[in-house]
Amino acid sequence: MAATATAPALSFHDVWRPRANPWAIAFTVTLATFMEALDSSIANVAMQHIAGTLSASQDEATWVLTSYLVANAMVLPISGWIANRIGRKRFYMSCVFAFTVCSFLCGIAPTLGALVFCRILQGAAGGGLQPSEQAILADTFAPEKRSMAFAMYGVAVVMAPAIGPTVGGWIIDNYSWRWIFFLNIPVGIVSLYLSNRLVEDPPYLAAARKRKEGVDYWGLGMLVVAIGALQILLDKGQEDDWFSSRLILTCAVIAVVGLTLFIWRELVIEHPILDLRLFKRRNTAMSQFVLFMVGVALYSTTVLIPQFLQEIMGYTARQSGTAIASGAIVLMLLFPLAGRFAPRFDPRWLVSIGFLLTALGMMRMTNLNLNVSFMLAVSWRAGIALGLPFLFIPINTLNYAGIPQHKNNEISGLSALSRNLGGSVGISFITTYLARSTQRHLAMLNQHTAPGDGPFESMRSGLAGAMMRQRAGAYVDAVHRAGAQIYSMAQVQARLLAYVDVVWIMVFLLLILVPLPFLMQKPKRGGPVSMGH
Repeated sequence: MAATATAPALSFHDVWRPRANPWAIAFTVTLATFMEALDSSIANVAMQHIAGTLSASQDEATWVLTSYLVANAMVLPISGWIANRIGRKRFYMSCVFAFTVCSFLCGIAPTLGALVFCRILQGAAGGGLQPSEQAILADTFAPEKRSMAFAMYGVAVVMAPAIGPTVGGWIIDNYSWRWIFFLNIPVGIVSLYLSNRLVEDPPYLAAARKRKEGVDYWGLGMLVVAIGALQILLDKGQEDDWFSSRLILTCAVIAVVGLTLFIWRELVIEHPILDLRLFKRRNTAMSQFVLFMVGVALYSTTVLIPQFLQEIMGYTARQSGTAIASGAIVLMLLFPLAGRFAPRFDPRWLVSIGFLLTALGMMRMTNLNLNVSFMLAVSWRAGIALGLPFLFIPINTLNYAGIPQHKNNEISGLSALSRNLGGSVGISFITTYLARSTQRHLAMLNQHTAPGDGPFESMRSGLAGAMMRQRAGAYVDAVHRAGAQIYSMAQVQARLLAYVDVVWIMVFLLLILVPLPFLMQKPKRGGPVSMGH
């Protein structure tokens, strides 16, 4: 350590420079990013078709989604450790190869059990892609040029989940659900070829592989089990009525105990799976929290808007997917601009502005009603997307600022985990709160739809009279049908009010986060690259 302390500060290109064009490398890793991110959402619209084809229930078919997310979450935090041990290029290409092969196996799966098993393998392979790609970009580009590189990467990360339902709906309408998996095969082949030709490991990774370090099998096992239990808890909690379910209660206990033991072990062991001491850096700890909140905002709105359009407005999956695709178009335009201008400004101000713009975009959704037009729904997602480039790019700049180069892999794994867990928490929250808020509003409305209530009796009599004029029948039968129709209207209104409640909570949460970036330290512009090992 003493030798390291006296080593002269070196610039980025004095340390290492890739032989291939950096932008060709960025395109190569972004290609696999897009493939993996697209697959995380493209299957959402195929559940009914998969259930029908494989003779399964709708609930059973959802394990096609859940199994992928659980396996993905398990691998994310340990991907940096694996890359350091076997080489990042080798690990990255292994993940691309496994993801491509598993995509083919998913497409030909004869039973639901086989499909879920292949999705677990596919999710594990996908979990190693995003962290490796971020670390490759961080090592390939000098700090002052990383903004544009992360802009290209950011387009893939946020655009793919947005257009996934649209692409999936089109494929299912015209072909078969199996083609949503076959779509990955040509992309994976191209990615493998380009990765083999262009991507290379920096010298410090070769030095890291030569060091003889023991494997913390206990820590590895605790982390995998705890993260898997946490992901199952978040994905299935509302469906199983949370802690009234023995499965959810067991997962909660395993997650809390497992993470507590893991944190303790990683802080006392000499060679940890995850270097949690990185969280002593203020920027690292705050960046992970901000990325968590970015995941909450990004994934929650991606689910909230199409769910509202399908459930309340009666849109098809393809129509609702088309409505939120507007956000992808906005992001394609803004990410390059944000990447170009980001180095000129304090990244803390940009993150703060990003949260503010996202909050203002969400605020436009607080006027939800039953007369929402398609173009208004399109503008919702476009408005929310305005702030995302100002969150994603500068927070990555802050995240890697001052981090020793050999820790880039670990920072990338933590960042991907924070963002994905944020998405899981956000989706779980809105699903739960929608259900609970709907029950509360429905109970309130039911107080005014009871026999003897003046407005209710007047409305029921009017509807019953209209029904009798349309078709002959007994008055008593018409009164019953009128009452049922009023109750149905109350259910829709209660659900609508619940959506408004969720939107307001998201707005307040985002506004609270606006000053948060200023708790971070401003990175030094053009500072030397730390070479501490």
